[in-house]
Order: sequence, then C-alpha cells, then structure tokens
Amino acid sequence: AAGEAVLIRHNHGLKVDRLMNQDLSIIELVRHASVVVQIVLALLLGVSLASWSVIFGKAIGLKRVKGDNDEFDREFWAGRTLQELYQDATRGDGPLSPQERIFAAGMREFLKMRERRVVDAASLLDGSRRAMRASYQREMDVIEARLDFLGSVGSVSPYIGLFGTVWGIMHAFTGLASMQQVTLAKVAPGIAEALVATAIGLFAAIPAVLAYNRFARDIDRISNKLETFIEEFSNILQRNVSASPSGH
Repeated sequence: AAGEAVLIRHNHGLKVDRLMNQDLSIIELVRHASVVVQIVLALLLGVSLASWSVIFGKAIGLKRVKGDNDEFDREFWAGRTLQELYQDATRGDGPLSPQERIFAAGMREFLKMRERRVVDAASLLDGSRRAMRASYQREMDVIEARLDFLGSVGSVSPYIGLFGTVWGIMHAFTGLASMQQVTLAKVAPGIAEALVATAIGLFAAIPAVLAYNRFARDIDRISNKLETFIEEFSNILQRNVSASPSGH
C-alpha cells in the first residue's frame, strides 16, 4: 500500500510538471494572456517586422548610393571635361547617383546664367552653388527617409512592452485576489506571460537602435562627401570663369 501511495504521488508530480511546462511555453503564455497584452504583442511584432523591412531596404539603398557616388567620383576626376560629364548626366540612359544629380544641377544653372550673358563671376558662382545646395537637400531628404522610423521604434518599443508587462502583472494579481491559497505555481504563469511583452519590446528595439546608429553614421559620411564635392566643384567653376568655361 505504501509503495502504491508513493507511485501515485510520483505520477501526480509528473502530471503537474508536464502541466507547468505546457503553461510556461511561449505559445501557451501568449494564448492565455489578457486581450490587452495580446494586442501589445501583436503591435510589437508588426513593428518589428516593419523595422526589419526598413533595415534591409536601407542597407541595400545606402550601399547602392555609395557605389554610385564612387563611380561618378572616379569619372569626374578622370580628366573628362565638364561638358562631357554634363551631357552624360542629362542623356537619361539610367538612374543617376546623388553626386551626379548635384553636379548636373550646378552645371545646369551655370550654363543658363552664361547663356543670359551674366559675366559677373560672383553671380555665376553664387547661382550655381544655390542650385547645388537645393539639390543636396533633396538628395539628403531621400537618403534619410524612414530613418526616423527606426529611431522611433528603438525608443518607443521598450515602453510599449513595459506597458504590456505592467498590465499583465495587474491582471495576474487581480485574478489571484479571489484565491484562498496562493502558490508559486499559480503566480508564475501570469508573471511569465506579462514579461513576454517586455521581451518582445526589446526584441523590436535592439535591432532598430543598432541599425539607426549604423545608418546615421553612413549617412553622415555620404553627406560630408557631397558637401566636399560641392566645394571642389565650386572651385573648379571659379577657375573656369576666368579661363575656359568648357575646360575641366
């Protein structure tokens, strides 16, 4: 009889362990979570997927921008004339790099003012520089697009997850208030399902923050290179004003 009692207690303990393992699995925790916590988890998962989409798109886009700028930079300093480079830029054979569009904007304004018989060197250079700065701002707006979304995800997601955790803990303790005897086995599932929200919030925030910092650094380098090109091209135009307007 004593052996049967021990065996019964042993089997009961195995059933309790299996039940606890089932209740504490991620899928079961989410399935039994409160509606508010489930909404928070769904929102965080959606934000995480959107941020990963932005991360991959931004990584590919910045790599293409840097490659296109480097290619035009090699052509610009290869000894070709400004007129030849401008004809290639306005031919429309394919997409232009940001640096090439800035060059085309400055060269277009320079040529237009020369056609209007503007001979004042300061006016020519100032008009060309303004055109390049306007083109530069448009290019930077495109390059920086959706970067603020990653910053928002990185800063807001942990707080959304924390809200889900706080709400889940409140919901768990509210359910325990009506119980006569509270044990760890009864408290653990409610606390665990609440903490899932914080984990998902960090899962969404950490990649977004890392990607934001990396992209911000890459964009700063692109911006510095474009500004340097504007200054160098302005110096070239200044030399061409007093020498040959078609020379390089």
